Amino acid sequence: MRIAIITESFPPDVNGVAHSVVRVAEYLVARRHEPVVVAPAPASGTPAVTGPLPYPVVRVPSLPLPGYSGFRLGLPSPRIADAVRGADVVHLASPFALGARGVAVARALDVPAVAVYQTDVPAYARVYRLGRGFGAEAAWRWLRRIHNAAERTLAPSTATAIQLHARGIRRVWLWRRGVDAVRFSPAHRSAALRRALAPRGEVLVGYVGRLAAEKRVDLLAPVTRLPGVRVVLVGDGPARDALRRALPGAVFLGARHGAQLARVYASLDVFAHTGPYETFGQTVQEALASGVPVVAPAAGGPLDLVSPGRTGLLVPPCDAGALADAVAALAADPARRAAFGAAARAAVVARSWATVGNELLGHYSGILDLRGGYPFGEREDNHGEAVRPGAA
Repeated sequence: MRIAIITESFPPDVNGVAHSVVRVAEYLVARRHEPVVVAPAPASGTPAVTGPLPYPVVRVPSLPLPGYSGFRLGLPSPRIADAVRGADVVHLASPFALGARGVAVARALDVPAVAVYQTDVPAYARVYRLGRGFGAEAAWRWLRRIHNAAERTLAPSTATAIQLHARGIRRVWLWRRGVDAVRFSPAHRSAALRRALAPRGEVLVGYVGRLAAEKRVDLLAPVTRLPGVRVVLVGDGPARDALRRALPGAVFLGARHGAQLARVYASLDVFAHTGPYETFGQTVQEALASGVPVVAPAAGGPLDLVSPGRTGLLVPPCDAGALADAVAALAADPARRAAFGAAARAAVVARSWATVGNELLGHYSGILDLRGGYPFGEREDNHGEAVRPGAA
């Protein structure tokens, strides 16, 4: 089967959308399907991807997002129609700019589409004040138009699905994200790395993700002042310099990938997630797989991922004091951290990308069945979960 994946972001971008698209495309190739990825061209002089990929990637012209120059907006291009023509399914990854054109082309060519909601664009519109007349309500109007033109919208968490329903988006199903529980594992805990980061035996509290305004990493300031605690930040972004000033006691490791990132996760004692706008929270899931208890806001994706009092603690969003109190409680109790860490690993170890890939094929089959066609050969089971208005 041929799947046209139209995405707002793709490597070299480092974010949840880009990562998910890579893992989905890898899974589809492994199952002998034929994905083609349509993505914005990176900035001039930026290498597109390191190494060959087992599927074609079609780049379209792009412009920097006003107010957030590190993100590129894909522009309409005849290449989109070329990719969609002949496809069995169109997969819209976090559609907004490029995805709007993608769903229009899919409808014109009568190709069914699945729209994957992943980025809280309305919240970003508020944070970045993207322009006169383009606030949160305008963003929601635009998103309704895109998602309601698709046969099915896939939401990554219960809270997000309910929010989409409340905003008038129809045909919403749950589709969560996978995690590589081999790469992200307590087995990668490194005594040498811990000595380097905490030479006096401090409790290591880590954050992994973009250093950007919407992530609210500044909320970690009181945590950096806790006695016997060392804060470690992994990632890069436009707020890096401001955060260096706001968090003078923190260790900034920059971006880390692969085995290096896995060692950092596993070597932490507590993972502190600060962003209040997460539709899922992939770094939270990677920390849990690494056997690390998580402190996160009681909002969005973390509500599904963190079991309070079992795998971590949830705190009111944007409450720096509550965040620091929760971290302090775990920092003072090694036995509790160990129990939380073991439960965290057990909670997510079965959430492989193959499992969620099977669910995705089920969603594809669901929309193809509505059209009376099913090109797979052998039908996949649909493990998806529809979310009805008012569901809790």
